[in-house]
Amino acid sequence: MHHLLKAFEGRPAAVSASAPDPVNLPMIRHWCEAMGDTNPAYAGDGAIAPPTMLQAWTMPGLSGAASARTPAYDELFALLDGAGYGAVVATDCEQEYVRPLRPGDRLTFDTVIETVSPRKTTRLGAGYFITTMMRVRAAGELVGTHRFRILKYAPAPADAAVQAVGQAPVQGPVQASASSRPTRPRPVINRDNAPFWEGVAAHKLLIQRCTACGTLRFPWLPGCGRCGSPEWGAVEARGSGTVHSYVVVHHPPFPAFDPPYAVALVELTEGVRMISNITGVPYDGVRIGMSVELEFIRVDGEWELPVFRARSGGPEGAAA
Repeated sequence: MHHLLKAFEGRPAAVSASAPDPVNLPMIRHWCEAMGDTNPAYAGDGAIAPPTMLQAWTMPGLSGAASARTPAYDELFALLDGAGYGAVVATDCEQEYVRPLRPGDRLTFDTVIETVSPRKTTRLGAGYFITTMMRVRAAGELVGTHRFRILKYAPAPADAAVQAVGQAPVQGPVQASASSRPTRPRPVINRDNAPFWEGVAAHKLLIQRCTACGTLRFPWLPGCGRCGSPEWGAVEARGSGTVHSYVVVHHPPFPAFDPPYAVALVELTEGVRMISNITGVPYDGVRIGMSVELEFIRVDGEWELPVFRARSGGPEGAAA
C-alpha cells in the first residue's frame, strides 16, 4: 500500500489556483473581532492583514471546494478511502510570512503533495499522514507558505479505547504510569515553542516577553499580539497563581487518561494564563480562586510536565 501512496509525493494538488476574494478590510475586521486582536496595524488607512490569516484567504468555502484541486489529490484520497482509511483529522501546520498582505492583494497559490508517511498506528486508529505545501503569491511575488498535515485513518474500535482506559488503575491524568499504561500524547515542539520546553527540562516555567513593548505572552507565539514585533525574550515565572476557571472531564475516555479529572486555567502572578492539571486535591476539590504553586512531574518515565499544586492554605477552596 505504501509504495502506491509514495508515488503521489511531488505531484501537484493545486496549480495556479486563485483565492476566492481579494484581501479585504471586512474579513480582516471579522477575524480580529473573533480573535480579540486589537492591534492598530490591522485597522484604518494603511491596514495590513494579520499574518495568521494566510490560509483564510485561500480557503474556497463550502461551495466549489474541488475547483482548484488536481486529479492527483482526488486519486490519493480515493485510494485511501477505498482501502478503509476514510476518516480524516488535521494534525498541525507550519506557516512562513514573507511580506504583509494588504487590502486589494489578489492571491494565487500552488500546492504540492509533499510527503505521505508510512502506515502509523495512533490512538484514533491506523493510517497515513499526508503533508501538503502551499506557496501563496500576490502579483507573482511569494508572500507566504503553508505546510499542512492531516491523518487519513481507519478509526479504532470504540471498545478498544475504553478497554485501554480501563487497564489504567491510577486515578487522574498526572499520575506516574505503569508499564502497561498507554503513554500520554506528546506536544508538538517547533521552533516557536522549543525554548519553553527546554525551560521545562531545566525545571523553569518561561514566559515570553516582547522586547519592543514589554508585553508578556503565553502560550509562546512568533510575534507580539499587542505591537506585532517578532523580537522577544523570556522571563522565568515565580510559580504562583490562582485557578481562574476549570472543567471536570468525564467523557470521552482516552488512553493514558483516567476520568474524571480536572483541567484548570491558571492565572499566574505575572498576569498570563495557562492550562494545566491541578495536583494535591481530588478533581472535585478544585475551586475558582484556589491558590496554587508550580511543580514539575515526571510522566511515562522520561518526560516532565509543569503542573500546579493546590496550596494547603489560602483563598476559598484551597483546603478542600
